[in-house]
Amino acid sequence: MENQMNIMPAKKTNKTDAKTQQPFTCKPTPAFVSASWSALFIGMISYCIGLWNATMELNEKGYYFTILLFGLFAVISVQKSVRDRAEGVAVTDIYYGISWFVTIAAILLLIIGLWNATLDLSEKGFYGMSFALSLFAAIAVQKNTRDLKWLDNRDN
Repeated sequence: MENQMNIMPAKKTNKTDAKTQQPFTCKPTPAFVSASWSALFIGMISYCIGLWNATMELNEKGYYFTILLFGLFAVISVQKSVRDRAEGVAVTDIYYGISWFVTIAAILLLIIGLWNATLDLSEKGFYGMSFALSLFAAIAVQKNTRDLKWLDNRDN
């Protein structure tokens, strides 16, 4: 027989064959949980330190501080209502709509306040960035908290 080779179809291999695949648990890693909490505290504390050191009237400082608190609560409410809907938990349309409305309102109020403020452009950017960091981190912290609570309840 002339140079015959036994050609067998190649075995299909998965990348996961080399490792045993672990079931997906949705559990956030400790590094992500730590990074989320760190980002939240860094954003909030830097925003508040900026307000403390600002040369603006006390009522202006109160306005910007209230916008921070309002925005943090609003994004947590949006994250909760979006997640509830995704998991089949009943969320009324009015609550869902209000949570999105107040989130957008908090962002717009900060933008309008900074637009009209007599601050340096770098200071306006600082407040905007620390506000955005705080809002994003609040969403991540809420997600992590909810995931960890769900896993604790499932395991018990």
